[in-house]
Amino acid sequence: MSILTLTILIIISASIHIWGEYNGPDLLIYVFKPLTTLLIITTAVLEKKSIIKSYKALVIIGLIFSLGGDILLMLPYDLFVFGLISFLIAQLIYIYAFSRENPWQLSWLPIFTAIVYGVGIYFILAPGLGDLRFPVAIYLLVIQTMGYTAWNQWNQTRSHWALMAFIGALIFIFSDSILAVNKFSQPFAAARGLTLTTYFTAQWLIARSIGRKL
Repeated sequence: MSILTLTILIIISASIHIWGEYNGPDLLIYVFKPLTTLLIITTAVLEKKSIIKSYKALVIIGLIFSLGGDILLMLPYDLFVFGLISFLIAQLIYIYAFSRENPWQLSWLPIFTAIVYGVGIYFILAPGLGDLRFPVAIYLLVIQTMGYTAWNQWNQTRSHWALMAFIGALIFIFSDSILAVNKFSQPFAAARGLTLTTYFTAQWLIARSIGRKL
């Protein structure tokens, strides 16, 4: 199956899932949310242009933990902390994937930007977090670090594949920010659609970054 065909299937599956979020039935969510991420994982698995097998393996493992987070967060139970942990592991794996071949080089402007953004989001969320203040703070630190390592990878390689990973990381941060604001601070109707659209786009871009000859 070609990458183009898989991408079309991802768009269709994601669209059905988003429709289910707003219009039901819940069966559409339970089927098409994990299916969309599974299709993204398949895109990564079938990528034949990868010349660094360890990078491919790490991205796939990160996607699998993301799938676990998807499932935990969609179930009709209060499993938010477990979903957060699953995504936290995914972010740690992405950090390792992005930095394994590209040792960290400190650059103060992106570091300052990441800190300001992370602290700003945390203070917006803090009044509604309750007992989740510490777990959310840790997750924010980790996902901002993931974004920095993606930038560092692109800054060192200046390659198309690394740029895809970096853009994917930025969109991932934005997606999680919308999700968190909607859940803990200020709910709004468009949040679910916006969160899911950006989330699947981010994961697709990270999966496509496996192709080192793009």
